[in-house]
Amino acid sequence: MQDSSHRRSPALILITDDSKMIRQMGRESLEQSGFEVVEAEDGEECVRSFRESGPDLVLLDVEMPKVDGFTACEEIRQSERGAQTPVLMMTGRNDLDSIRRAYEAGATDFSAKPVNWTIIGQRVRYMLRMNEVLDDLRRSQERLARAQRIARLGNWELDLAAQRFTASEELCRLYGLGPSEGELSLEVLLDRVHVDDRGPVRNAVERCASEGTAFSVDHRVNLPGGRLRNLHLQADAIPDEAGRPIALSGTAQDITDRKRAEEEIRFLAYHDGLTRLANRRLFSERLRFALAHARRHRETVAVLFLDLDHFKRINDTLGHTVGDLFLQRVADRLKNCVRESDCVSRVVEDSVGATVSRFGGDEFMVALSSIQNSDELGQVAQRILDAMARPFELDGNDVVITASIGIAVAPEDGEDVDSLIRNADAAMFEAKNQSRGTYKFYELAMNEVPHENLQLESDLRKALDRSELLLHYQPKVELAGGRVVGFEALARWQHPKLGMIPPDTFVPVAEQAGLIVPLGEFVLRSACSQVREWREMGLPPLRISVNLSAHQFRTEELVETVTRVLRETPVSPRCLDVEITESAMMQNQKVTVSVLQKLKGIGITVSLDDFGTGYSSLSYLKGFPVDTVKIDRSFVRDLMTDPDDAAITAAIISMAKTLNLRVTAEGVETEEQLAFLRAHGCDEMQGYLFSPPMPADRATEMLREMLPAEPSSGSDD
Repeated sequence: MQDSSHRRSPALILITDDSKMIRQMGRESLEQSGFEVVEAEDGEECVRSFRESGPDLVLLDVEMPKVDGFTACEEIRQSERGAQTPVLMMTGRNDLDSIRRAYEAGATDFSAKPVNWTIIGQRVRYMLRMNEVLDDLRRSQERLARAQRIARLGNWELDLAAQRFTASEELCRLYGLGPSEGELSLEVLLDRVHVDDRGPVRNAVERCASEGTAFSVDHRVNLPGGRLRNLHLQADAIPDEAGRPIALSGTAQDITDRKRAEEEIRFLAYHDGLTRLANRRLFSERLRFALAHARRHRETVAVLFLDLDHFKRINDTLGHTVGDLFLQRVADRLKNCVRESDCVSRVVEDSVGATVSRFGGDEFMVALSSIQNSDELGQVAQRILDAMARPFELDGNDVVITASIGIAVAPEDGEDVDSLIRNADAAMFEAKNQSRGTYKFYELAMNEVPHENLQLESDLRKALDRSELLLHYQPKVELAGGRVVGFEALARWQHPKLGMIPPDTFVPVAEQAGLIVPLGEFVLRSACSQVREWREMGLPPLRISVNLSAHQFRTEELVETVTRVLRETPVSPRCLDVEITESAMMQNQKVTVSVLQKLKGIGITVSLDDFGTGYSSLSYLKGFPVDTVKIDRSFVRDLMTDPDDAAITAAIISMAKTLNLRVTAEGVETEEQLAFLRAHGCDEMQGYLFSPPMPADRATEMLREMLPAEPSSGSDD
């Protein structure tokens, strides 16, 4: 690398002597040699001229009035530039004391008087050249020191014969050594090495010194204040002609950041990055070890599978950032619950205590060992549930949530990791399906339903391609006139082995398997095609209702799908009514409202299904683009025996009328129910009192029967 510093050409020489004649002779000789010259007649003027002109070299007489040469040289050396400028002192004295004093004052060299100016010119040229070399060396050393600081890399050497240890400034900094440490030595350096690493480092150095074996070793350094630094130390031997080590030369580099990154990578390989709990991999390894230990000692190991109830609501309402904070708080409470129990404070003999794991999402696992009985397990599970039930303070909100826990015990419920976790998972789903906020122990029958659902999922995928799905139609009857004003399209599955399967069995399977969108499009397309077929038959015009799930409302692609199906069938949008449940409408209100408004904008009507079982709030109902409210069958069923159901039904009808909404009652089965609904102003009804859901051909016959009779062609006789 080239040095960019500017060197003056020609060089400027400052001659200082109280003799004008000597100054004149020096000027003439030096100018003839190609130098520029400035003069000073005493030490005081010399220092002032040096500061003003900044010469490249100073010729300085020793004996001068006012300020002598020794003093002037000392003052020059005190400035930053003067510290590096060559000073040639001239003296008429020929004693050693004057020479010694000249060097002590900072002189670069000295010359005796009388001066041979021809020789002095060459000497000045040589001194300037040597000073340039020294400048280059100093700059190289500065660049090396700067590079070492940037790389956090220091170098050192050890003379084996003299036991002389030398080190760069950066190496001393890396080991926390300062000027107050005294004379630098290898032992001083080793004293800073962590006591657990000192032995390996000393052995490596001694082996290199005796055998010439190069070494490379990582070690920790104790720094002032109790901090630790990680260094990578390496060295090689410098041999003599016979190959025997005479010196060691090495480097030390700060690898603290790299070590920290490696530790973080190693940690994240076995831990969850959000909660810092053990991940699935570490949990499985520790559980495998616990099971092996339990088999040898005939002990019990249990797994608790925990899932948070309705966690999605937190993400949807408060945002994912708060949701992540919530999961961290849950992890802290779980760890505290485990610490409170002597029997679960460790996993067998592992002192790390990583008994709690986040499996992903809002699922957590706890491994318990040395369990005495099921009561003990129940106590731990209940302690966890109680801890989860306490309010969480999140972003200024008090959030209350419950959890469901499934418990599986080895060896009764499984002797390997996979079966134990799988069975704890099955027990957790049983707890969630029954009441939530509770725990369940695994039972063999719990795996039957998941297995059946898995088979149903596989069959359902094939059913969509094999045309095994079909629609049944339940009439909607106008109470005022008793005529059929529409049908609700209901999916049925004609299974080749199991027969007719109702929607409440296969629709949840479709939602879980990600098949609900293609299933929903099948129902929509089939219903619209049936409406077109009826129209082509000349049957009375009516509206067909299609149920939509919450999954179909997650994006606005639903509008494109409905529009495309209506165009391809083709059917007028005025013939289509979409039904959505309260819970589905509330899951993603912003998107849901946007989708419904667009559907209504093209002429489709909207019905709110199962009203009364969810939020049932007037404030939100008037904010949604709804045309019809459908009273859930659970209220209609006990209208005549339960005053509360009667009051709720009457209130729903009244509220809907206030908002100019139509009302449809589901599950009407008796004349008494029909009379009650008619008396309170209900608009439409569905139910077995009039007709159950029926196949398409039977619905076609019903519509034909509704046609007005043809006039008879009797004679005029």
